[in-house]
Amino acid sequence: MLTYCYINSIMAEIRISDAASMLGVSDDTVRRWIEIGKLSSGTRGNGPRTVSAESLALYMSAASRLEETVVHASARNRFPGIVTRVEKDGVMALIEIQAGPHRVTSLLSRESADELGLAPGVRATGVVKSTNVVIELEQNS
Repeated sequence: MLTYCYINSIMAEIRISDAASMLGVSDDTVRRWIEIGKLSSGTRGNGPRTVSAESLALYMSAASRLEETVVHASARNRFPGIVTRVEKDGVMALIEIQAGPHRVTSLLSRESADELGLAPGVRATGVVKSTNVVIELEQNS
């Protein structure tokens, strides 16, 4: 039996500075985009302003259709982004990350996906070397 999770089923939030880094723009640009409705603000109460992970992933996905990106070849390519899809069965898990204009898909063991806590809205990095994609998470400070 497959289980499906998609980013629109959760309310994850991303710090403005992290969203700016993922988009390659300044924090002020992200704030302006929230003001004009290009991105949705997160729902934190009294804390710092955030961006809805869902709106950020949707924006990055739409932007990928609008611009052509040149990728330079290297031994390792790192694609930081947001997990947008998780499908699990008894043994395996399919994970999709929206990383700027790129969608990175990885097939890994269900056990690994569970141990990493991969779910829609989680910030993760797809590391591509040859035909393998490794999922990394930032260390909590």
